[in-house]
Order: sequence, then structure tokens, then C-alpha cells
Amino acid sequence: MKFQMRRCNKCMEYTLQEKCPDCNEKTGVIFPARYSPQDKYGKYRRILKKQQEALED
Repeated sequence: MKFQMRRCNKCMEYTLQEKCPDCNEKTGVIFPARYSPQDKYGKYRRILKKQQEALED
């Protein structure tokens, strides 16, 4: 079995479970995706990042 560190998106608690033990919300994996020079979706990630930065300004 492979364990990955996870973090609750609501209360920011770290856990190994798929649901947060404190608030029972879904958790997400905190590690970024592995780098690949043949990144199929890099173009779309960069566009999304620019859009998010524009909204924050």
C-alpha cells in the first residue's frame, strides 16, 4: 500500500486519510505532479495560473 501525505482544503490539517479527521472534508495530495519534458497539459496550467493571478490583482 502506498501512503501519501494529504491536506484538508478547509482546515489545512495534514493527514494520511482521504477525509479529514477534524472536519470530515475531502483531502488532497500535497505533492506536485512529477515533471515530464513531454508535459501534455503544461500549456493549460500556465494559462490557468495567469488567469488566477489576474483575479488576485
